[in-house]
Amino acid sequence: MNIHEYQAKQLFAEAGIPVPTGYAVESIDQFDEAIAKLPDNELIVIKSQIHAGGRGKGTFTDGFKGGVQLTDCKIKAKEIGTKMLGNTLVTKQTGEEGRKVQTVYFTEATEIDHEYYLAILMDRETSKPVIIASTEGGMDIEEVAENTPEKLIKVFVNPNLGIMPYQSREIAFSLGFKGDQVKQMGKILSKLYKLFWTKDCDQVEINPLVTDKNGVVSALDAKVSFDANALFRHPDIVQLRDLNEEDPKEIEASDFDLNYIALDGNIACMVNGAGLAMATMDIIKHFGGNPANFLDVGGGANEDQVTAAFKIVLKDPAVKGVLVNIFGGIMKCDIIAKGIIAAAKNINIHVPVVVRLDGTNVEEGKKLLNESGLDLVPADDLSQAAQKIVELAQ
Repeated sequence: MNIHEYQAKQLFAEAGIPVPTGYAVESIDQFDEAIAKLPDNELIVIKSQIHAGGRGKGTFTDGFKGGVQLTDCKIKAKEIGTKMLGNTLVTKQTGEEGRKVQTVYFTEATEIDHEYYLAILMDRETSKPVIIASTEGGMDIEEVAENTPEKLIKVFVNPNLGIMPYQSREIAFSLGFKGDQVKQMGKILSKLYKLFWTKDCDQVEINPLVTDKNGVVSALDAKVSFDANALFRHPDIVQLRDLNEEDPKEIEASDFDLNYIALDGNIACMVNGAGLAMATMDIIKHFGGNPANFLDVGGGANEDQVTAAFKIVLKDPAVKGVLVNIFGGIMKCDIIAKGIIAAAKNINIHVPVVVRLDGTNVEEGKKLLNESGLDLVPADDLSQAAQKIVELAQ
């Protein structure tokens, strides 16, 4: 689960990590009050709040440029915020459709001396948290990794011990910090790691982490994402969820306990089991198709969930075909068959559907489908099913 920058900065501030003062507003009526709280005769940063990077270089659909702007005039700050709020911002991460800006963040500017990059995330190969830092802050870290990998600093943390003081000093010295800045960096790293670990974060990122003219180290930006599987432990974090930033189909799927992720292909997949779902997407690609989603109905889905799954995948206008691939174990093939039949009666299945069933109650499932009168394409194995749906979806 992702949250907005202003929410991440609130968590940073609560953790004791220094951040600039700022105020997030969702209505133009609130602009004057928020801007008035900022210092007079000082620079103000106006930031569009969306779950996507590249905001500063983004362009709004009406031609207004820049989702992050700077001004020394409070009247101008309100004018800029008014142009942003309710407008749709397109960045390299949003796709052509962009994201509607429903919150604007007014924050005081910082006189920057140098920009750095700092992040903590989970390294899947070692199953350990890894701290990544660089002197090249303010840039896309992917570009730094590709063009100047020697400028990336990686320090792995033993999860049983947490971050150790010598590791904080190692990172601080590698970034070129001296004197009191080493102590400041040590405190920031300690508090950032505690936030990462105790809140079950997938990632915490500061880009840029900055030093100002007085040598103070602070987080100028903030990005935090959480492990969705651990949210049951953090009701306070769940309250930060912004459904406006999520795919409506994914929200609906979560309401039915379905694991759904939208992709950019044209062949919808309905599968039981994450591993089988990944294999199904792979074989669709192998035969020249493109999956439109990842959808795991789970091991114990019922008829209502299967019906809901069909409705969700068919809401995607790009879908030109559906591949149902079920291996019956806990999830019985006849239950899936009943769900397909129920879905066909309740909604208009306007695209070809290829069904491959195997496992528990497979004969009962096939019989139900054969006698349903539905226009379905049966397949005996996964390769055959993938080939058929790729041909039909073209």
